Amino acid sequence: MSSLTTSAARAAHARPRPWRAVRLSPYLFIAPFFVVFAAFGAYPLIYALQLSFTRWRGAGEAHWVGLDNYLYLLTSPDFWASLANSAVMWLLIVPIQLVAGLGGAVLLANARLRLRGLFRVAFIAPFVTPLVAMAQVWIVVFDRDYGAVNYLLNLVGLPDVGWLTSTAWSKPTLALLFLWKTTGFAIIILLAGLQAVPGGVYEAASLDGASRWRQFWSITLPLVRRSMAFLVVVQTLAVFQMFAEPFVVTEGGPYGSTTTAGLYLYEHITASDLGTGAANSFLLVLLVFGLSLVSVRLLRPKDGTS
Repeated sequence: MSSLTTSAARAAHARPRPWRAVRLSPYLFIAPFFVVFAAFGAYPLIYALQLSFTRWRGAGEAHWVGLDNYLYLLTSPDFWASLANSAVMWLLIVPIQLVAGLGGAVLLANARLRLRGLFRVAFIAPFVTPLVAMAQVWIVVFDRDYGAVNYLLNLVGLPDVGWLTSTAWSKPTLALLFLWKTTGFAIIILLAGLQAVPGGVYEAASLDGASRWRQFWSITLPLVRRSMAFLVVVQTLAVFQMFAEPFVVTEGGPYGSTTTAGLYLYEHITASDLGTGAANSFLLVLLVFGLSLVSVRLLRPKDGTS
């Protein structure tokens, strides 16, 4: 009798429940996220994609132009010049930041420093400081006539340098501002990756006679590649979206030498050329996506895991 009861209970449990009996509470809990994402994420993205195929000035009717906006940008010297400026900024920022960030992370992780927490706060402080305030400081410090940097150069007999007014020095000066603001963030990211490495790996390597350099090259670098790849992707996005730094410090000058891809996109918005601006944004998305894939591919661990 008990076996028959058990079999009947199992059969009843195996029967599919009607849809009315499905618990809705889990879906109700996650519904706000999907509502917010649809309203402020998916819909604006789809609308911008549609807008990129039209000519619209922000008022009136949008006229369908097909691929004209994309063809205009791909044949525009100004568009390619803005990409070239961003590419130069990337070369001035990301490789240096990787080396400096990894060096700072190794020092904080291994060196027996007093007030180590204070150093960590000092590194991250520029990252959380408002950019406009830092940019104003940069304008004053690197001013050609009254800046502190040129004053120090004059003390040792060197001439003034147009840090923000010459095409040769404007991009390195902006890159230095970006490095000073975000290198602390890079150190924190790489430090987190270093702290995830088991200490026993280094102890075993020391017992086998591996030097500090060999441990760094054969253990540290391979095991923090994921953190390095994440940092490269995030900073690539930041560099090609760079807007506030050139907008506040140089206004894209001199002679367009600091008009980055982000600032060039902003110029379309201010000119009410919203269709071309939307097309510009999607071209930037494709470019940054490709660069991110290449970076992840190059920094992927040798075992092929992701």
